[in-house]
This record gives sequence, structure tokens and C-alpha cells, in this order.
Amino acid sequence: MSDPVDFIIPMLREMRAENAALHDKTRADIARMDKRIEKIEGSLVSFRQALTGDSLMGKLVTGEFEERIEILEAKVRQLETAK
Repeated sequence: MSDPVDFIIPMLREMRAENAALHDKTRADIARMDKRIEKIEGSLVSFRQALTGDSLMGKLVTGEFEERIEILEAKVRQLETAK
């Protein structure tokens, strides 16, 4: 029968190779996930910028509308006091 040492060393080499392959695969998976996360974060930034732009535009439009209403209210007051 063979000496147990003859079995242990090859088995340890196989385990080391499998472990290294597993770590390489894990690193590749992490790199892929990092790229996906960066892409999603980029989309979120552009989405936030779009929302900010839309919000500012809405405020400008609302402000202009309120100014027009104030002008009309002032004219109505003038007409009411003129009577």
C-alpha cells in the first residue's frame, strides 16, 4: 500500500489550484458587479439632474404665472377703485 504522504501532497496541490480558480472567478464577478453598479450610479446622477432641471423649470414657470396673476389682480383692484 502507498504511503499516505503520497496522497496528501497531490490532494493539497489540487485544493490549492481549485481555491485559486475560485478566487479568480470571484474577482471577475466582483469586477463585473462594480461595472454594473457604476453604470447604475451614472443613471441615477443623470436622473437626479433631470429632476433638478424639471423642478427649476417648474419653479420658473410658476413664478412667471404668479407674476402675471399679481399684475391682473392689481388691474382688477384699479378697476374696482375707479368705480
